[in-house]
Formats: sequence, C-alpha cells, structure tokens
Amino acid sequence: MTERWVLNASPLIVLATVGYEDLIRQLADEVIVPGAVAREIMAGPADDRARQQIDRGEWSLRDTPTAPDELLAWDLGAGETAVMAYALANPGWTAILDDGAARRCARAFSIPVKGTLGIVLLAKRRGLIGSAAAVLQSLRHHDFRLDDALIAAALKELGE
Repeated sequence: MTERWVLNASPLIVLATVGYEDLIRQLADEVIVPGAVAREIMAGPADDRARQQIDRGEWSLRDTPTAPDELLAWDLGAGETAVMAYALANPGWTAILDDGAARRCARAFSIPVKGTLGIVLLAKRRGLIGSAAAVLQSLRHHDFRLDDALIAAALKELGE
C-alpha cells in the first residue's frame, strides 16, 4: 500500500531537531507540506533544521484547497486546518499531526492520522532505527511532550 503523508509543523520540527526527519522520507512514498505549514515553520528560529530544509527546498510544498465550513468549525490552527483540508480533498493521504484537537478532528472526518510517536514506532517495526526508546528519549530531551504511560505501553508493544 502506498503511504502518502501530509505533514503538520510539529512532527517535522521535532524529528528534524533530533536528526530523524529522514524517517519521514523513508516511511512514506509521497510527502507534502502545505504552504500554511511551511509559513509557520519559516516564522521560527533561523537555526531550526526544519526551517532550513524548507528554505533549501527539501520538502514538496503544496497549496491547499479552501477548507469546508465543517472543518473551519473546529477552530484549529492554520497549519492543522491546511493539513486536514488537503487530506479531505485527497483521499488516501494520512494527516501527520501531534495536536490532540487536530487528531480528534481527523478521526471525526475519517482521515487516517499518525503522529510523531507513530512514526517512531513504525520506524522501529521496519528496522530503520535500533531503539524506539532512544529516539523517544531524545525527543523528550528536546521538550517534546509525551505521556509516560503512552510511551511505556508503546515500548512494551515493541518489546523494548
């Protein structure tokens, strides 16, 4: 099955911060970054790796269709709304989001969704990383917030 991912800022920023953004490219057959997400990333610090990658043209940027009123009613941020609008208009694309409200919205619209944790777990299952625990520890060291119980359950499932 073809993996097509539309990225929000958080997963790209946090994975780039710890040097694991290539997992996105290795796990997905197609990846796009909506223009609203790129603008959000470009507003960040000049030394941000994700910003530098956007600036160098390393990610495929796309304009997104106008969000339907039902989506706008969720009052998500511009990036999350763009990710959802793209996924709604292009069935078969997975929304890559960490924000809880955006993930609930994706489920309400029956849009497949993954987050940073899901990417790390999938990378471990496919043998792209030696230790999900080490990557998650690195993410947490850089202020990525994950629930301890959720991490423990995920690592137990992987046998780590």
